[in-house]
Amino acid sequence: MTRWRIIAALSVCCRAGHTTDPETGKGNCMDKKTPLYETHVAAGGKIVPFAGWLLPVQYGTGVIAEHMAVRRACGLFDVSHMGELTLKGPDATANLNRILTNDYTKMDDGRARYSPMCNGQGGCVDDLIVYKKGDNDYFIVVNAANTDKDFAWFLAHLQGDAVCENVSEQYGQIALQGPKAADILARIADASTFPKKYYTAVFDGIVAGIPCIISRTGYTGEFGYEFYCAAGDAVALWDALLKAGKGDGLIPCGLGARDTLRLEAAMPLYGHEMDDTVSPLETGLDFAVKLEKPDFIGKAAMTSVLPPARERVGLRVTGRGIAREEQDVILNGEKIGHTTSGTFAPFLGYPVAMALVRKGAVKTGGKVTVSIRGREVEAEVTELPFYKAARH
Repeated sequence: MTRWRIIAALSVCCRAGHTTDPETGKGNCMDKKTPLYETHVAAGGKIVPFAGWLLPVQYGTGVIAEHMAVRRACGLFDVSHMGELTLKGPDATANLNRILTNDYTKMDDGRARYSPMCNGQGGCVDDLIVYKKGDNDYFIVVNAANTDKDFAWFLAHLQGDAVCENVSEQYGQIALQGPKAADILARIADASTFPKKYYTAVFDGIVAGIPCIISRTGYTGEFGYEFYCAAGDAVALWDALLKAGKGDGLIPCGLGARDTLRLEAAMPLYGHEMDDTVSPLETGLDFAVKLEKPDFIGKAAMTSVLPPARERVGLRVTGRGIAREEQDVILNGEKIGHTTSGTFAPFLGYPVAMALVRKGAVKTGGKVTVSIRGREVEAEVTELPFYKAARH
C-alpha cells in the first residue's frame, strides 16, 4: 500500500472514531454492512470501518484516479450508510422551523433545503437536508454517525401533532457524480422525469425499472444525482448505473475520493468544520441560519455573540507539507486558530486546508503558517471554495 493510500484510509476512519489497521482494514467495533457490501468486496474495494459501517475507502484504481474520474467524467458512490428520517403531521412544518435553523415556511413540493440543527448553546448537533414530499410531509437525510442521535433529538423536541420515524434500514442510497451524470442516467431512465434544478427531487422516479427518489444533490462539488431506493434494489441499481456509464469512464469510488472531492469544493464535514461547540455562523453556514425567524433552538445563544468570534477560511499550503485537521494556524508568532480539514487536492495539484480562525485576523491573500509535525509551514489565505465546477 502506498503512503498516500495509508493516509487516506487513516484520515477517513479517524473521523468515525475508530482505530483501524490500514493494511487489514480491521476495526475495533461491530460494524454494519450496506446492501452493497458484497458488491464492493467482489470489485476489490478496500473495506474500512466508517461511522459504524464497513465501506470501501478506495478501489484498485486508487483515490486520485477516482477523484479525477468525478471531476472529468463520472463516479459512483455507495452512501447507504447515511440516515433517513420522516416527519409527518399537521405540526411537522412548525417543528422543523423550531428545531432547525433554516426556514421551511415557504417551500414547494419536491424542493430540498439544507440546514444545521443546533443545541441550546448554538453549537451544531448535525447538518442535514430536508426534502418536502407534500404538505407537512418531509423526508430528512442525516449524517451516518449521527443517525441515532438526530432521531433522539427530534423525538425529544417534537411538539404538537407530528410523528418522526427512523426509516434508514429501508433505503439504499447511491450517488452518481460528475459532468457526464445526466448522459449516463438518460440511458436507463426517462430524461423528462429528472429533477431539473439543484436541490430538487422527484419522489416517483424510475431508473432501470427500479422505483427510487432521484435527487439533484451531491457532496463532491460536481453536477450529479443521488438515488434513494429500497435496500433490496440497491445492487440492481448500482449494476445498472455502472453498465450504463462504462463507455463514459464511470467507475466506483470510495470514501477517500469522497473526502478529497468535498474538501476541494470546501463542503463542511460534521466533526471537522462543525460540532456541538461550533456555531454555524462561525463556519460559514449563515445562509442557512434565519435569524429573522421568531425562534429556533440555539437562536438566543447565537445572537448573544454577534459577530461570531471565529470564521472559516481556506488555506493553500505553499510550503513543504500537507496540513491535516487540528493543526495550529499561526500569524506573527500567535496562534489564531486551527485547521479543521486538510489534504493534497488531486485536481488542483497542491495541498489545501480549511481552518477556524479568529474573525478578522486574516484576509484573502494574507500569509500564515501551519504547525505540521513541529514545523511552521507557510500557507496563504484563499477564497472558498478552492474548486468550483462549471455550471450545468
